Amino acid sequence: MKLRRIISAVLASLLTAGLALTSSGTAQAAGEEYVALGDSYSSGVGAGDYLPESGSCLRSKYAYPSEYNRQRKPSKFSFMACSGATTVDVLNTQLGPLNASTTLVSVGAGGNDAGFSDVIRTCVLNITDSACISRINQARDFANRQLPGRLDALYNAIKQRAPKARVVVLGVAQLYTLDNGFCAGISNTKRKAINDAADLLNSIMSGRAAAHGFRWGNVQRLFSGHAICSDQSYLWDVNVTNTTESYHPNMLGQRRGYYEAFVRAAG
Repeated sequence: MKLRRIISAVLASLLTAGLALTSSGTAQAAGEEYVALGDSYSSGVGAGDYLPESGSCLRSKYAYPSEYNRQRKPSKFSFMACSGATTVDVLNTQLGPLNASTTLVSVGAGGNDAGFSDVIRTCVLNITDSACISRINQARDFANRQLPGRLDALYNAIKQRAPKARVVVLGVAQLYTLDNGFCAGISNTKRKAINDAADLLNSIMSGRAAAHGFRWGNVQRLFSGHAICSDQSYLWDVNVTNTTESYHPNMLGQRRGYYEAFVRAAG
């Protein structure tokens, strides 16, 4: 009888400890306040099923911030990312929900500042490589000279408004698979130059993120083998039914690329 009482007491103790751990975990998730900032790659353009209330910002229910909200269930979620946003737009129109109680922020912006969409348009519509390379060089020059200062202004504002938050900066993926012959009528020279420009953007954004103590969400490795013209692309090529979605991550790109990169960096 004495042995049974001892075993019963031990089991009761373990059960109580288990309940305490479960309650603690739930409280931690319930106490998280998450704000999602950025451009079309963060709003989820390309993933489809856009939230009607988001209007022209085209926030998708399959975007990585939406997926995080579904999976992790933070107590407060503010989805501010908007299609077409530059770093200046994010700074001026998206930071409202940030405050001292914000615990998690995601941000992806910088490509629109450098005119990345116009780079793609120029490279796809021009038959020769020269016009494409010239436009890319303009974008690279802007990125090197002006983008760091714009990112600093945005990151400083985020840090000032949400000093306790874990901030994850998300980069961009290389768009094209190389050396696989015909690919949407775009030469290998153009593809490589576009990919190199994406690498430059990532280098600048990750460098400024580190300088501010922010975390880097590396999407490159997760998109490896899944660029445009691969067997299973995580990105749209030209989407003839919805041209706005062209050259954006599709639903798989958001889930297996951006969401995975975000949660790994956020911890």
